[in-house]
Amino acid sequence: MKVKYLGALLLAATLTFFGCDDNTGTLGIGMLPGSDGISAHTTTFNVTTRSVVADSVFAKTSTGYVGRFTDPQFGYYEASFLTELNCIDDFSFPEKYDFDKKTGILTDDTVADVRLVVFYSTWFGDSLNACRMSAYELDKKLERNRYTNIKPTDYYDWLNPTKSLLGRRAYTAYDTSVTDEERNETDSNGNKTYYPSVIFTLDKDKFGNDWLDLCQSHPEYFKNSDAFIENVFKGVYIKSDYGDGTVLYVDRVDLQMKYQYYVLNDTTRVPYKRKQEGFEGQDSTAYRWQTEFASTKEVIQANQFLNSDKIAELAKIEDWTYIKSPAGIFTEAILPYDEIYEKLSNDTLNAVKLTFTNYNEKSDYEFSMSAPNEVLLLRKVDFKSFFEENKLPDNITSFTVAHNNVTTNQYTFNNIARLVTTCIKGKDAAKKKAKEEAGSTWTDKKDKQWEEDWKTVYLIPVTISYDTSNNTKTMTGIQNDLRPGYAKLKGGPAKEGDKVKNPLKLEVTYTTFNK
Repeated sequence: MKVKYLGALLLAATLTFFGCDDNTGTLGIGMLPGSDGISAHTTTFNVTTRSVVADSVFAKTSTGYVGRFTDPQFGYYEASFLTELNCIDDFSFPEKYDFDKKTGILTDDTVADVRLVVFYSTWFGDSLNACRMSAYELDKKLERNRYTNIKPTDYYDWLNPTKSLLGRRAYTAYDTSVTDEERNETDSNGNKTYYPSVIFTLDKDKFGNDWLDLCQSHPEYFKNSDAFIENVFKGVYIKSDYGDGTVLYVDRVDLQMKYQYYVLNDTTRVPYKRKQEGFEGQDSTAYRWQTEFASTKEVIQANQFLNSDKIAELAKIEDWTYIKSPAGIFTEAILPYDEIYEKLSNDTLNAVKLTFTNYNEKSDYEFSMSAPNEVLLLRKVDFKSFFEENKLPDNITSFTVAHNNVTTNQYTFNNIARLVTTCIKGKDAAKKKAKEEAGSTWTDKKDKQWEEDWKTVYLIPVTISYDTSNNTKTMTGIQNDLRPGYAKLKGGPAKEGDKVKNPLKLEVTYTTFNK
């Protein structure tokens, strides 16, 4: 009797443990008959994986990527970006100083200089690699196309580049001409004042004084960003046209103007008089750079990534799979929903575990890529809408995990039971809706493709942003990873006879009745 009660106690504890998991899903059970015993079991199902070329990804980001990098294994990829410049609402230029009214500040109603500044804080690759950057003026308003296969040539006059070219500048990511003193200089708050950048000098009349005059005659053109972009300046295209081995991560692009202004007494608003020899009695003046327009989150920015044909060749390998960023390769997995339902339809799923193990590869290449830190497991049917609608993982049909590169070298999804139950239960209704929308165009081929897509999930490299205020860590956003990285994963569709040679194992823990 004691043994019997002990067994019942252990079983109750087991069910209590599983019951605390929000991911528990029931396939076929309603009420639990009190007369039947219940036991917990674990079984496995095979999961087939393969590599798929990403082609392009949705990239709503304020970071611009520019440069070219060639990897011995994956070949080259090139990054460039297009961006609009934001105009604050009801923008106006600084005014010329009025000695009678003591208003304004400028010595003259002109702009002394204009420059376009590309600011970056980090990069990938060789910091001393010689590169050259080009900037072009757009002649067409950017569409809200956030995909990385955007064609820049649709937005500037590439057939007549001298007309649209704003400038070219040679650079290295780490500027050796900057002294250590300049690089480490700080302001009164202890913040560093040096910010790595590539600077293009622009025509001060075309992009300065003409705009100043235009703002006076047509202030409505500067009323907001839409008006400014429509009537004054469509934006810029930034690309690298020389150098291989460095990709800059651009934080923002500023259009800055330099003004000569009077140094005024804060109280009297009267210009100070100079005291230096030879200038006695003259009004004190100075020059100042001021950011008037800049790339911000309020305007459109679009990144383009071009990958070599090696990406497609590697994706065809069947003895393993890859994930590769940016916009390179995903791993897709076919989950055996029908087999699970057939075997466990009258049982309760408590946990479903899926693990992707990556090979520990070593490279003698100085700037080799590392495994993506975070990945997203997402249904193929949700891939487009998830990123376009700025969704967050719901732990039902989308999940994220971090790479365990210390002990297991794996991406482990400990419990995707709710994904399995949701897809099994929702299949009939989803397929019915798809057939109704397709109407007469629904064919046996479409039916087969729909069935496969419904069972398919993608493993995608991502970057996640968090809010860490109030001593809590809350996920606020998730995007496709646009930094270079890759992992070679165990699996693949290769077969031995009629069976897949290296399937992944879907580990299912469930409870069932002892009839």
